[in-house]
Amino acid sequence: MSAVLIIGASSAIGTALAQHYLQQGEQVIWLSRYAADFSDPKLLVMTAPDLTEATDWARHQDFFSSVINTLQQHQVSLMFNCIGWLHQGGEAKLLPEKSLSQSSALLLRKTLLLNLELPVFYLQGLWPYLTKTPQLRYLQLSAKVGSISDNQLGGWYSYRSAKAALNQWIKTASIELKRSNKTAALVTLHPGTTDSALSAPFQRNLPQGQLKTPAQTAAYLTAVAQQLHSEQSGLLLNWDGSVLSF
Repeated sequence: MSAVLIIGASSAIGTALAQHYLQQGEQVIWLSRYAADFSDPKLLVMTAPDLTEATDWARHQDFFSSVINTLQQHQVSLMFNCIGWLHQGGEAKLLPEKSLSQSSALLLRKTLLLNLELPVFYLQGLWPYLTKTPQLRYLQLSAKVGSISDNQLGGWYSYRSAKAALNQWIKTASIELKRSNKTAALVTLHPGTTDSALSAPFQRNLPQGQLKTPAQTAAYLTAVAQQLHSEQSGLLLNWDGSVLSF
């Protein structure tokens, strides 16, 4: 029986995706620094390395060898990468910039690390598996605010830039992937605004109906994944499956 890989599974959306597929009777491979706070016989938990600081990616070859071996054993052809970061509370508060004057090296570096470097780390590490797995579907969560052509409000310099770079990276990788695996689909996916710790400080003025529960978001994203095909590889998709402009 095939399984679903969820990277960053301890996030609100990642956990909801895991629970959705488990309820459907699917086996789920949970890949995160943090263990699940629930148990299920079809849940396989794998511990991810801590990459919150700069590190040499080559040091993690054994980790990816273990992950790929597990993927092969369970015939995984569907993957979600849910890693992302927007703000930090506490004493060292970091928030999206409302103006250029609020930009800082610390905010920019952390935003790029968690929204670009970590997704690329997993994409590169799993690449040997992606290139050889028929009908593979890899959905990388991104954000509509990463669309340059859609930017009409300004602000959020670091986050917008990191997501725009991520969209470009996935688009470029999809072109390379097609050369070795024409049946694969590699896309970025805007999940919409989900009621989570990530969006909590920014929910106050949302239009009625825009905020979704994690379970609602998971239902939409799994529907997109089910319909995803190789001709869509490289696109930035919305939570409802429509195509967003870069």
